[in-house]
Amino acid sequence: MPPDAAAPAQAFFLPAPGGSRFCLHHMPVGVPRAALLYVHPWAEEMNKSRRMAALQSAALCRAGFAVLQVDLLGCGDSSGDFGDATWAGWVDDVEHAAKWLQAQHAAPLWLWGLRAGALLAVQAAQRLAAPARFVFWQPPPAGKPLLQQFLRLKAAADLQGGQASAVISGLRATLAAGGSVEVAGYRVAADLASGFEAAALAPPPVAAGGQVVWLETSPRADTELLPASQPVIERWRAAGVDVTAQVVQGPPFWQTVEIEVASALIDATLAALLACTAPNTGARP
Repeated sequence: MPPDAAAPAQAFFLPAPGGSRFCLHHMPVGVPRAALLYVHPWAEEMNKSRRMAALQSAALCRAGFAVLQVDLLGCGDSSGDFGDATWAGWVDDVEHAAKWLQAQHAAPLWLWGLRAGALLAVQAAQRLAAPARFVFWQPPPAGKPLLQQFLRLKAAADLQGGQASAVISGLRATLAAGGSVEVAGYRVAADLASGFEAAALAPPPVAAGGQVVWLETSPRADTELLPASQPVIERWRAAGVDVTAQVVQGPPFWQTVEIEVASALIDATLAALLACTAPNTGARP
């Protein structure tokens, strides 16, 4: 087999509380440079991003990285319904999958999160006995804006007489009372919504010595980072984390109507990880 080849991804179900989680394990030839756990975004963003996640995982595997893709509780082919999901349960899933991946490969662990997946990855990292290493794709500074954006889908669908704010207020009141709401075919429980509200992209308590590859996409190649990103990046750097941040040209594939591919993002992610794990960078075990 050529040096840059890789075996097909192995599909399996990882036993976990409440059933099992569907996984795809991409294994390179030989000892991996690092092991990455992909943490997907939520709701329809997960489905829109599947192709990008698959293409990036395959590219990383060919370059010598091990990758684990996992469907969280109630998502994809995993056990449960979306309405069963809680934020704490999803954090548990990320931790469980990360520890499984660590047991398979004696290599540095990286948590790779897209959108809401970045928030989940940060919380799960607080429980892992390893330096904080992350790949963030289009990371939000906090979960509250994501939840608000999601609730607007319901408001847009039910909008009558310009009462969008009233629709969203009603949804929030239902959630605050412990009920669930259905938006765009997804039933969201109160526990999941409250977890989103509280989530923030803050560095773990022990972050010094960690690494972050922060990547955003924009239709234009000369665009700067989102205004909300820079203060968050500075907080991570102040905590002793080495942050590499970049904007690459590409579509917002997690929300486009048609399935789209951001090829420049795949290339930039691979290049950044190769640089971070090169022998002369002192990559930490």
